[in-house]
Amino acid sequence: MLTPTQRQQYDRDGFLVLPAFRGVAALAELRARAEALVQAFEPDAASGVFSTRNPAVTADAALIASADAVHCFFEEEAFDAAGRLVVPKDRAINKIGHALHDRDPVFERFSHGADLAALARDLGLAEPQVRQSMLIFKQPAIGGEVRWHQDATFFVTEPVSVTTFWFALEDAALDNGCLWVEPGGHRGPLRERFVREGDALRLQVLDRTPWPGEGAAVPLPCAAGTLVVFHGLLPHYSAPNRSARRRMAYTLHATDARAPYAPTNWLQREGVRGFA
Repeated sequence: MLTPTQRQQYDRDGFLVLPAFRGVAALAELRARAEALVQAFEPDAASGVFSTRNPAVTADAALIASADAVHCFFEEEAFDAAGRLVVPKDRAINKIGHALHDRDPVFERFSHGADLAALARDLGLAEPQVRQSMLIFKQPAIGGEVRWHQDATFFVTEPVSVTTFWFALEDAALDNGCLWVEPGGHRGPLRERFVREGDALRLQVLDRTPWPGEGAAVPLPCAAGTLVVFHGLLPHYSAPNRSARRRMAYTLHATDARAPYAPTNWLQREGVRGFA
């Protein structure tokens, strides 16, 4: 699927932008299904708030339980100081995770196929295993920042094998929270590890290498239908969305079965399969 030039670019930069990977009809079906899941979601005391800026506010139990389920997480700014929702429910959800690709038929169709299997092979995943899926809303005005991080923090294998497949379901621009990446940053160290200890989660600092500063990072604005693939060690970030436009994206994280998956990883589930 990938040309030699694209393969060289991925090896050099740690990411690749593939425009028009999915068509208009498939995008519309996924957006509609995501909106239906939110409408059906009934919040309770176990519902979590998701934050990468402050992992301590993410409910451990909700996150762990979502590993093999379809669960909605709220935006931090969806609530006032008294804990009351200040926006309608359909504008309050940060993301849906983390087994959409296996537990929902619409997302399952989108997440599997010969094209993704071939792409995974070209990226070096000889035996891909799709570990996780997330539908990220990046809501208008309150869409949360996703701080600089590496996805290998959350999917530890030896050697590093996690690869991210990031689909733009709506246009992603500078004003509504497009991805930013550090070209070549995947050649740096793993800075953090997200560890599960029983029913608790903890972020371990492994390396103090600074995150990219001004001039080291580049934005990746892209049109709906674009697929961005990137290496698990690539530092990436997205700003808060203060615009009036939503920026919906869907991500898949896959590891290689040849690289042992750490038993301390936060996400543990049975029956993990590939893209085919």
